[in-house]
Amino acid sequence: MAFFLLRRPFAVASALKQAPRSVKLSVRFIHNEPSIKRSPFPKSSFTSTHAFRRSFTQETYQVPQGGNLSQKLLYGAAIVGGTILATNLIFNHETREDGGMPAHERSYLNETFLHTGLGVGIIGLAARTMHMSGWSYRLMATQPWVVIGVGLVTSIATMYGTFYTPPENYLPKYALWTAFNLTQAALLSPLMFMSPALLARAGLYTVGMMGSIAFVGATAKQEKYLYLGGPLLAGVTVVALSGFAPLVLPATAARTLIWTERIWLYGGLAVFGGFTLYDVQKVLYHARLAERGVIKKDVVNESISLELDFLNIFIRMVQILGMRQNRK
Repeated sequence: MAFFLLRRPFAVASALKQAPRSVKLSVRFIHNEPSIKRSPFPKSSFTSTHAFRRSFTQETYQVPQGGNLSQKLLYGAAIVGGTILATNLIFNHETREDGGMPAHERSYLNETFLHTGLGVGIIGLAARTMHMSGWSYRLMATQPWVVIGVGLVTSIATMYGTFYTPPENYLPKYALWTAFNLTQAALLSPLMFMSPALLARAGLYTVGMMGSIAFVGATAKQEKYLYLGGPLLAGVTVVALSGFAPLVLPATAARTLIWTERIWLYGGLAVFGGFTLYDVQKVLYHARLAERGVIKKDVVNESISLELDFLNIFIRMVQILGMRQNRK
């Protein structure tokens, strides 16, 4: 599995740049001079010489005109269904040769998906609770480098603590797994400033994309896509570097910044879609090894990889939908 830092650099900060204008916020950047009022969510990227501060006036959500939410969700569901069909037809020509998925693989995969869903649910509920309690405001009013540094260190510590805890130690295993999910919720809670309708659509598209890719991985020929591990690590490195580009490139390099943003968004979608395919086939491979007694069954560890795939795809979906909404 890819290193956690490379899979999620500056994710929330990048997504918040695409926040809808209906969220009323005031932002100011502090130098050595007195504070200067700026427009909400400036287009320029964060720089290492600035400390991010913000004062929260009142959050107001407005559903965009031109169609109600249920119509848009139905439209999104049609897109999801078409994506599942198209993905299966394109990538799933070589299906399994063992007459279908054995019971032990099916059980292991179902338990992994169950834990993935529970983890994403914990993250969503905890992020909403933190936002309602004012955590999002306090988080965004803190030094961004401190937030990113502490958040990543805590995430990495709880993630590897979960990985290296044996599955038979249920209490410490699930305690560390819950702590990992709570750290993700703390880092993602500022997304709650955005429109609930936009977040719902992004979630629907993410579930559809991951569901269709997971179906291909589960029904394809055994170990067909495990070779993707190496190329995906190279791809996620390129995506991560594109996320750092606004910090090192001058604002005058507008064309280069546009391309790095596209790599971050659409290249990231492709890379983490590939990671979903790889991780699902890796789960089935581990199920076969566990059945033979080579390794221990550990669905908690397997679910963390899929959770990271979900979060990375979801954040990019939020950014893309936010950009489209701002252009209207």
